[in-house]
Amino acid sequence: MARINKVSITLCALLFTSLSITPLAHASEQARSSASHKSHQAKDRKKKTTTSKTKAPAKTSSKKKTSTLKSKTAAQTKRSATASKTALTRRTHSPALKTASAKMVKKCTIHKGHKKCVNVNEEAKPLTIADAHKVRVQKAQKTAMNKLMGQLGKPYRWGGTSPRTGFDCSGLVYFAYKDLVKIRIPRTANEMYHLRDARAVDRGELESGDLVFFRTRGRGTADHVGVYVGNGKFIQSPRTGRDIQITSLSEDYWANHYVGARRVMTPKTIR
Repeated sequence: MARINKVSITLCALLFTSLSITPLAHASEQARSSASHKSHQAKDRKKKTTTSKTKAPAKTSSKKKTSTLKSKTAAQTKRSATASKTALTRRTHSPALKTASAKMVKKCTIHKGHKKCVNVNEEAKPLTIADAHKVRVQKAQKTAMNKLMGQLGKPYRWGGTSPRTGFDCSGLVYFAYKDLVKIRIPRTANEMYHLRDARAVDRGELESGDLVFFRTRGRGTADHVGVYVGNGKFIQSPRTGRDIQITSLSEDYWANHYVGARRVMTPKTIR
């Protein structure tokens, strides 16, 4: 009997131990699970924090780009404003604009029955040839003078146009100018006098190289031509039996038969 009791006590003790250990095991597993879950949550928070820290520089870079773009836009706007101001200043001070704003009047001339009108600035000073054009004209004038002076003393020859055989009056002019101007030089004195591309010149405004015309035989408007060389003198091939020579315009014969002058060499006509 005592033995049976002892066994019963032992069994009860084992059963109690078993029942008490099982809840503890479950508790420990729940604790481990909870701890693991907390650990995972902590890791997730850490990852999120790290990610946000990593993305922060990107925002800073974006801000920098925006700032740089704004500064570039501001600089371009400033340059554009400066360029516009400069252009406006140039237009304001432009001679063409000043000329346009000046008082213009219409001036008309009649030539051979044809009326020609041009707008003239009433307050403008007389126009002058640009320096570059003036140099070109002077060079052409000098070349023509050299060619003419080289023929002094050669005989008059009717219809002549060559230094080998001699010249008549218009042939001498043709020889001097044919290679210096872009226009066609006629072969008679009367045609030269009416040359459309030549400009009429007053006697008091004669320059070296201007053509001077005379009416000696009553044929047409002009029947004799020479070239003004300066100082009131001109070079000519006078008539049969006479040589090419320099004559004074103030001599009675030539002064009485003088009909006018034409300027062939201008910035528009020289080559």
